[in-house]
Parts: sequence; structure tokens; C-alpha cells
Amino acid sequence: MSKARQSTIRASLVHLALVAYTLVALFPVFLTLVNSFKSKQAIFSQPLRLPTPSTFSLVGYETVMKQGDFLTYFQNSTIVTVVSIFLVLLFGAMAAFALAEYRFRGNTLMGLYLAIGIMIPIRLGTVALLQGMVAAGLVNTLTALILVYTAQGLPLAVFILSEFMRTVSDDLKNAGRIDGLSEYAIFFRLVLPLVRPAMATVAVFTMIPIWNDLWFPLILAPSESTKTVTLGAQLFIGQFVINWNAVLSALSLAIFPVLILYVIFSRQLIRGITSGAVK
Repeated sequence: MSKARQSTIRASLVHLALVAYTLVALFPVFLTLVNSFKSKQAIFSQPLRLPTPSTFSLVGYETVMKQGDFLTYFQNSTIVTVVSIFLVLLFGAMAAFALAEYRFRGNTLMGLYLAIGIMIPIRLGTVALLQGMVAAGLVNTLTALILVYTAQGLPLAVFILSEFMRTVSDDLKNAGRIDGLSEYAIFFRLVLPLVRPAMATVAVFTMIPIWNDLWFPLILAPSESTKTVTLGAQLFIGQFVINWNAVLSALSLAIFPVLILYVIFSRQLIRGITSGAVK
């Protein structure tokens, strides 16, 4: 069997595995959406059934709209997520390009140092981060969340993008230098368009932890004006009573941006993940 045939088969198997994994991963999302349109009794008695005229209810969404300012929560989550992803992709791609393109003493050690952030969770430094934000006057600001999430996403971004940038043809970059392009022009005009699948992969893997995070919004920005969607959903979770209709409705609303991003970047995401399987 030829190598091209083997690569095609491997790529097809990886693609099928990703599709199967997506279907399995989306099943809890499906249950959340379905049960958000049911009465509380139907949620517990018929959790796997679709809503019927007798069980259909919008009380959860009505509660979400009446209690709390969820439009502000969505705005805060959107700002934090979009700005953080932009900074992660920008600085991560720049660092990855430098590590992949330029050979200097300590190149390998610098790469290992940046990769340490993948192995050591940033939450271990929560106390120090909180003290630093207090000293800088950034508590209860979206800036604090953006800085933390940018630092959290950079190690993975550098690790993934540096490997992809090493595959970019040196002849292409040298041709750009011969034509008089600066290093910035080579980076933005020649290299970045060729690593778009990797950029999309990093964007998706960076967005999901940021959008769904509860820890840092609770620690660094718990005020009403800076709450995120995930933190706002905690309004309906009490010590003794949980409003399941409102919780499921809030989570259903929070799911849509993630699904929209996945649909937009799905082709690039699958291409980025499967690129290693066809080599």
C-alpha cells in the first residue's frame, strides 16, 4: 500500500474519531438544552424525553431575564474571552515564530520554560495573583481577568504554534527577505496565513476554559458589574435550594457562543488536529 493511501486512511480514521467524539461530547449539551424547556417536575421524571405540550415551560428563561443582569454578564464574558484570545494568539504566535526561526543560545531552554505553564496549573498561584491585582488596583476589573487568561493560554499556544511554524518552508521566508520584506512582514504576511489551522485550534482550546471558568471571576471580579456568565449562573444555586429551571436555562444561553465558534472554526480545527496524521 502506498504512503499516500496510508495517509488518506489515517486521516479518514482520525476524522471519524473526531466526529464520534463530538457526538458523544454534545450529548450533555443536548440534554441541557432539552431540559431547559421543561417544567421542574419533568426535568426529574423525564430527563431524556423531548418537551411535550404538557411538560413545556419557559419559566427558567423568564427567571434568568428577571433576576440578575445577564446581558451585562454576556458582555463581560465576550469582552474577556475575545481580548484574551487575541492576545494569546498574537503573543503566542510571535514567541513561537522566534523559537522556530531563530537559533540562539538557550533556545531549547526557553521553549521548555514556556512549556512549564502547561504542566503547572496557574491556579496554584491564586493567592499571589490576588495580592498582585490588589496592589495594582485591578480587583473587580475585566483587565485582571484578561491578564490572567492571557498568561494561562500562552504556554499551550507557544507549544502548538512553534511546531507548526517549523514546517513552514525556509525557501519561502528567504524569498521574502530577498524581496526586501521585514521580519514583521514575513511573520504577518507569509507565516501566519500558512498556520491558520493551528491558530484556529489554539483559539478553540483557549476559548472554552476561559468562557466556562468560575474560579478566577469569583476571586478577582465578583462584583455585579464584572460578573461573567458562568459566575452569574451561580445566582440560582443556593445552599439548600437550587432553581434547576433557571440554572439549565442560563447554561443553555452560555453554550451558544461556544457552539457558534466551533461551527466557524470547525474545518480549520479538524485540519489542525489531523495535520500530523497525514505526514
